[in-house]
Amino acid sequence: MHIDHRKLGRELDLFDSDPLIGAGLPFWLPGGAAARHAVESYLYELEHRNGYQHVYSPALGKRQLFELSGHWRNFAEDMFPPMPMGGDELVLRPSLCPHHALIYKSRGRSYRDLPLRMGELGGMFRAERSGVVGGLSRVRAMQLNDAHVFSPESQAAAEVAEVLRLMREAHRALGIEPSSYQLSLRGEGKKYGGNDESWRVAERLLREALDGFDFVEAPGEAAFYGPKIDVQIADPAGREWTLATIQIDYHQPEAFDLGYANAEGGRSRPVMIHRSLVGSMERLFAHLIEVHEGAFPLWYAPVQLAVLPVSADEDEAADALARAATEAGLRVEVLRDGSIGARVRSSAERRIPYAGMIGRREAPDGLVALRHRDGRQREPMPVAAAVALLADEARP
Repeated sequence: MHIDHRKLGRELDLFDSDPLIGAGLPFWLPGGAAARHAVESYLYELEHRNGYQHVYSPALGKRQLFELSGHWRNFAEDMFPPMPMGGDELVLRPSLCPHHALIYKSRGRSYRDLPLRMGELGGMFRAERSGVVGGLSRVRAMQLNDAHVFSPESQAAAEVAEVLRLMREAHRALGIEPSSYQLSLRGEGKKYGGNDESWRVAERLLREALDGFDFVEAPGEAAFYGPKIDVQIADPAGREWTLATIQIDYHQPEAFDLGYANAEGGRSRPVMIHRSLVGSMERLFAHLIEVHEGAFPLWYAPVQLAVLPVSADEDEAADALARAATEAGLRVEVLRDGSIGARVRSSAERRIPYAGMIGRREAPDGLVALRHRDGRQREPMPVAAAVALLADEARP
């Protein structure tokens, strides 16, 4: 049976919405924010370990910025209207790439600096129609796990292959299984930037990176600035959509006149590789809620351990366990109200991975009995050992 993330996400207190904020603009509740923060931190560290430098850039830019990048010509109907400001027109960005191109250009670059991998978890905005927005899967404001790699052309295929490796690592950690890979190519029409030769080279580079992968070709699905690899996933209802993407772009480096000093002392233009390992946090969690039915892996579960004192006599021991687990970096909640049976059921219904039960047999000896949400139960063990066990399991 298909689990709708909109229903389950509200039942589990992950996110909600309000008409006063507007359609397509959900807010994250503490539980959803905790899960999202865990995933964001993991992605940041994964990228950092693999040579990415992270930046922050504003969600606004002048209309001229998006005219130069090509977004205004090709994407204006999906962008919010310009806002007059002091003689300028400011626009909420539909993507991060123009800002990253300017960050690259803000400093002199040498071939020794490349490939330069620039990452950001940044906000972007799409003027989606009211009839198509809903839940987390189709929104008007989103936070994108984005990055741009500025590379010599000779290294671009290797960089794309490395991005595919990072994608597989992140997807395994999150419990995601791609359903297919799609090579999105140019179609008919004049919306595409660049020239025939740059498109031919970009397609060749992506094909080289996909060597060994089963993939389908999709003419007409390319971005206006270049071809792309789309990593597709299927939801529990069998609907397929794009989670992650890699794009090769010759158009924007030329539009922004990006360059670097090459080994011969001249000036060369870099290739710009757009990539997102998991897409936006909103669409990612729409999928994760459904594919896991709210029972997230321990490392990004909103609450990882529910502490259950059997009676008020064990409150002190329960608080000590909660403090020790919190100090170890775990997300903990002490449940005191209601019968112990009701609290065990409540913990399981909330998809909390572990319940730590402390009764009159465990409290005097500093023990805790760990119960998994699927009903498996461990023999009572010392609190320090239980905390160490959970902290170890909570690593992505």
